[in-house]
Amino acid sequence: MGQNIWARLILISGFVIIADQLTKYIIKINIALYDNIIVIKNFFNITHILNPGGAFGFFASSSPGVRKFVFLFVSSIVALLILWFYKKSAENFIFLSIGLALIFGGAVGNLIDRFIYGKVLDFLDFYMGTYHWPAFNMADSAITIGMGIFIYHIIFKKIPEF
Repeated sequence: MGQNIWARLILISGFVIIADQLTKYIIKINIALYDNIIVIKNFFNITHILNPGGAFGFFASSSPGVRKFVFLFVSSIVALLILWFYKKSAENFIFLSIGLALIFGGAVGNLIDRFIYGKVLDFLDFYMGTYHWPAFNMADSAITIGMGIFIYHIIFKKIPEF
């Protein structure tokens, strides 16, 4: 197995982690918590929030102990499984490995927040009228794109044999 597969993982995941943490830092130092900047009226704001839950506020109302277990322990296990699957697929399934690297980088980006703050900093806030998409960040975007690639491979049976 060539070293270039690990270089791919490091480059893609590293870019995601750096972009995610840099954008979160810029938001943290420039926008007060719960403040927002209107970018496109009635469509897109940059809003500084801390999300105690997962995607779409999942587990947000759970106790801090439950959230800590779920998001630190379980997320770490999932990250390790992604690395294992990446190792199995990277050589022969390049597009899939790119998706897995995006997922891994996004997961690490959000895990960094959870270790530091116990919550994830979200800031991309899209809405139309009363329809409001939950705020998200660069890591969430990478995870979503990576999951789209992963689902594509599952649907079209383009995954490695185990």
